Amino acid sequence: MAAQPPPPNKWISWLSQIYSSGKGPVLGTVDVQEIEDKAREVMQDNSTAYQYTLKSAGTCSTDDANRKAFDRWKLVPRMLNNVTLRNIETTILGMKVSSPIFVGPVGKQSLVHADGELATARAAAAVGVPMILSSSSSRSLEDVAEANGPNGQRWYQFYWPRSSDVALSILKRAKENGYTALVITVDTMIIGWRSHDHRIGYSPSGHGLGVQQGMADPVFMKRHGLVARHERPRFPFDQDDIRKKAAAGDEETKQSMFLASQWLAETGSGIFRTWDDLQFVKDNWDGPILLKGIQAVNDAEKAIDAGIDGIVVSNHGGRQIDGAIASLDALDMIMRSQKVLDAQKSGKLTVLFDSGIRTGSDIIKALAIGAQGVLIARPIVYGLAIAGQAGVEQILMQSICDLHITMGLCGFSDVNDLIGKRDELLVNADYGVGTRTLVKSSM
Repeated sequence: MAAQPPPPNKWISWLSQIYSSGKGPVLGTVDVQEIEDKAREVMQDNSTAYQYTLKSAGTCSTDDANRKAFDRWKLVPRMLNNVTLRNIETTILGMKVSSPIFVGPVGKQSLVHADGELATARAAAAVGVPMILSSSSSRSLEDVAEANGPNGQRWYQFYWPRSSDVALSILKRAKENGYTALVITVDTMIIGWRSHDHRIGYSPSGHGLGVQQGMADPVFMKRHGLVARHERPRFPFDQDDIRKKAAAGDEETKQSMFLASQWLAETGSGIFRTWDDLQFVKDNWDGPILLKGIQAVNDAEKAIDAGIDGIVVSNHGGRQIDGAIASLDALDMIMRSQKVLDAQKSGKLTVLFDSGIRTGSDIIKALAIGAQGVLIARPIVYGLAIAGQAGVEQILMQSICDLHITMGLCGFSDVNDLIGKRDELLVNADYGVGTRTLVKSSM
């Protein structure tokens, strides 16, 4: 009997349309490096904002390490498997998703496009990908929820406010607006040493962009004798112009900068929370809780002991600590813990991955090492800068399509079968053929 072609699916259909339309992709290319370069070109008149998105802590060595780690791990494809029908749907924390891809929490998206997070939220809903909204977004969580729509899947990333009443207000607003899980970022109690920003004194948040969650919070604003407001910051962002207006005595600008400073004192206070503090959030959030920024095995195991539902293995895209371990290497270490493996297998712990994802092969490598899903961040910003919502949609579609094709070429028909298959599917190029031992190859 002759082999039958696979039925069409929307991922492959998207790729077919690129060829049949004769117009090419919205971004002009599907090459990730070319997309990054094009975003830089589009933002050449606002290069400071672009550099803010691109740059990482210190010498950017951690960001570099993230990419080099993916280069070290090599795929070993399996042949002549029946992978005609391929499935990339999965379930994460009880939520059925169309693929293991999430839009990662990226703040201040209005730096690169007038629609900011609203465009990203619409794109995520259109493609069917869950979105994690940043606490430092340039749109209120209410406005983003509306853009994401009733069928959108969304989580909220939580920068922990100093004041309990403000924290409770944020949690209440997130739950009321359909954010079903809470992602507590634990690696950003203070902002890392970012040389580029320090060199020129660049602080969008200090000048009113990226503090919109605070401006829309009734408890925080009442403290200052004001009512909550849902701001849409002016694009392009011009820090020098804002400073000039404030210096000239413009009352609206002065108030905006004052409120921004007060909100930053809430969410970037320098208070380093502890494991015991997590009980406060557990007592006041009805839904799954994940910790984002876990890099050490011991911390992953502590998360299990604390009754946390999931972790996001992440180094914040290298934006917090210079000279830190690559996120993929951290994932590899964490997924060698028997305690973590047992918790994952029993459903007590969900493991997601962030920092460095660019291609379908990257996604497969992270899943094979043990992640159940991945977050995509910087490429989303590049797509947004170039073409708004349509650009973000392309980034998501091409990532899923790449995953779908490459998974089949590696010999797998179901994305769920990839998870934890490190020893079957990967070789670490720094070592010998086996990945179970870390003995240098003599070859």
